[in-house]
Amino acid sequence: MKTAGRIIYWIVALGLVSAVLVSVGYTLTQALLISLVVFCPCSLALEFLFPKARKVWDKVWLSLAIFVTAFLLILLVHHWLWHPSEHSEYVWMITVQPILVNPAFLGIIMTVLALGDVFCLRWLDRRFATATHPVTFFSDRRSVTVNQEDIAYIESNDTEVRLFLRDGNSYRNKTGITQWENLLGEGFLRIHRSYLVNRALASAETPDSVSVGGVSLPVSRKYKDRVQESLGA
Repeated sequence: MKTAGRIIYWIVALGLVSAVLVSVGYTLTQALLISLVVFCPCSLALEFLFPKARKVWDKVWLSLAIFVTAFLLILLVHHWLWHPSEHSEYVWMITVQPILVNPAFLGIIMTVLALGDVFCLRWLDRRFATATHPVTFFSDRRSVTVNQEDIAYIESNDTEVRLFLRDGNSYRNKTGITQWENLLGEGFLRIHRSYLVNRALASAETPDSVSVGGVSLPVSRKYKDRVQESLGA
């Protein structure tokens, strides 16, 4: 059901984008193709790659790379779809509409689509919750699958992230902690730039610390209000 829900989300979202493109002069077929080839992959790239960029400049360069990719895809689609034939004189059957080379328009559409998918996935997780939520990741070059409920907390240490389980085992991983936060959803609470804890296993010791399975973890000023609201002080 979750997969079907996301497919429905993207069909509706790309349909709305296509309606916008139709309103500026494209045919329905052209608008659907542009939405599918340009906005779908670029929005997904923004959704999955942006959380991995930890530094501001990394986020800036990643955003620029996605914008350039979108522009190139727009030109490629127009060339492929509207060039009449390989034997005829090179002419554009239709020019690229100004709205498609407007960075603000591209940025807004891709951001809305990416955020919409994130919120849709979280809603689906709540709506179709199951007894266990298996999570698969790579640790030391091997695939590991654990139940989400068994993860006590996640610690980020620069380039390495470590998952600590409630049974005492731990695994190293390269996935960024922000991406883990998006993946695990509302069952986990960010308490520090370096710590993500399982709400069901965490309890507040003081306004500045949280206990998870007997381990005391610091709470940063940025997340203090959220932690107090969720766990109490």
